[in-house]
Amino acid sequence: MAENRSSHPENSIVQPLLTDLYQITMAYAYWNTGRAQQISTFELFFRKNPFGGEFTIFGGLEEAIKYVQEFKFTSSDLDYLRSVMKNAKPGFFDYLAKLTSNEVSIFALEEGNVMFPKVPVLRVEGPLAVVQLMETTLLTLINYASLVATNAARFRMAAGPNKRLLEFGLRRAQGPDGGLSASRYCYLGGFDSTSNVLAGKLFGIPVAGTHAHSFVSSFSSLADLDRVPRGPNLPDLDRLLSAVHASLPSVRAALSCVADTNPGELAAFIAYAVSFPETFLALVDTYDVINSGVPNFCCVAVALNSFGFRAQGIRLDSGDLSYLSKRTRECFRVIASRFELPWFAQLNIVASNDINEDTLVSLKQQGHCIDSFGIGTHLVTCQRQPALGCVYKLVETDGQPRIKLSQDLEKLTFPGRKVVYRLFGSQGDALLDLLAQCDEEAPLAGTKVLCRHPLQEACRVFVVPSRVERLHKLVWDRGTSAYKFPTLVEVRRKAAESLSVLRDDHKRSLNPTPYKVSVTSALYEFLHRLWLENTPIQELS
Repeated sequence: MAENRSSHPENSIVQPLLTDLYQITMAYAYWNTGRAQQISTFELFFRKNPFGGEFTIFGGLEEAIKYVQEFKFTSSDLDYLRSVMKNAKPGFFDYLAKLTSNEVSIFALEEGNVMFPKVPVLRVEGPLAVVQLMETTLLTLINYASLVATNAARFRMAAGPNKRLLEFGLRRAQGPDGGLSASRYCYLGGFDSTSNVLAGKLFGIPVAGTHAHSFVSSFSSLADLDRVPRGPNLPDLDRLLSAVHASLPSVRAALSCVADTNPGELAAFIAYAVSFPETFLALVDTYDVINSGVPNFCCVAVALNSFGFRAQGIRLDSGDLSYLSKRTRECFRVIASRFELPWFAQLNIVASNDINEDTLVSLKQQGHCIDSFGIGTHLVTCQRQPALGCVYKLVETDGQPRIKLSQDLEKLTFPGRKVVYRLFGSQGDALLDLLAQCDEEAPLAGTKVLCRHPLQEACRVFVVPSRVERLHKLVWDRGTSAYKFPTLVEVRRKAAESLSVLRDDHKRSLNPTPYKVSVTSALYEFLHRLWLENTPIQELS
């Protein structure tokens, strides 16, 4: 299904008032002191990769630019601000009424690209008050999107490239917007489909889902099928019921069943199969997976086959998923042999049940037989790390660089407007990201480049890149979108390609090798000179 795209923010509450009050009070102070129009630059970046890893996937750019495009205070907004800021001069609200993004320029990484700590994901340039007012909203649009896309990418790597991943997180997400955003950015990060129907409509994501335990438990016996209206179903319910009765003894014998299966469960499977004969997939753990659920499914699937329909498989939602998947696969192989149905051995086994990244790693070590995973809570809530921690810092105003110092060196900012390059080695792998001042010449492929650690003087390396990629693209140019936004499918592909150029040791889940983020010699000297100039010299006596 095609993506249903709009030029407006996906959520109507994304607007200038979706911000922290101190952004408004700072804007007032800038305006009141004649500084509001100073051309300034902010950079949005983060300080540490999430989930103990060494990479992050960039998400949220398209929504961020839609917000910038629609940036305008309404009369209702201004009335509210007047009630909050009763002592502000009336002219300030007249100033806000005229504000737009027509003097703002934004440079950014492409959405879906891998990004690393300290690398400016966005560079926002424009009048000081305007670009200050954008801080909180840009952060909220990019923080969660990038976090959940990264989480999805990690789940994808843990599961392996050939497993089908289904996002089931809507009911556990932090509200409707969290659920919708999660579906979008989990797909970006590598999931194959979602249970979220609205996300399917809006973003063109394939939707998936069958039934819950409630559907199974709503049936108590085969007599419940007597009340089902007969109609033009294919297959006909009565004929399917007869075929199930005919297959039941031989299926039970083939699977060595020693006890009767649950009749209500069997009735539920028949009812679902007659409703969805081409996509029949049953939840088999309502009562007993091996002694009831799987045998009942096999009876209905064998019966369906006699009408020319192939069942799709089963879902496990509790218990020892590795053990149950192996036992289920063996049952499928037995039925495939007994009834001469080779495709039966390859039926889809779906597993859910509060799965996290560690669960996927453990299941792989145990040699499970699961084909697809339905994952919700740990994926969309990012329980392992609930926030990314992007920040938005002033690096230049009126052509003068700005630096923020801290006793915590991690919070030291790199001053001045910067551009970032990705340097690639002869094998095609990304070697490092290089930060440079905007007026420096770009590094060239085949030419030796000195790359320095931004803080450690002796930590430096010469690199002769086989390829150099400038990562920053102009995406918003003084009132006009300067970038043709790709579809979600294209962004998803970009994320996969971007991850593919990282070495495996950067991507492993346990003790990954840190990816290098370096600075040019000119930026190193510039940073350290400003650092010294802005650090007070203490006097002891």
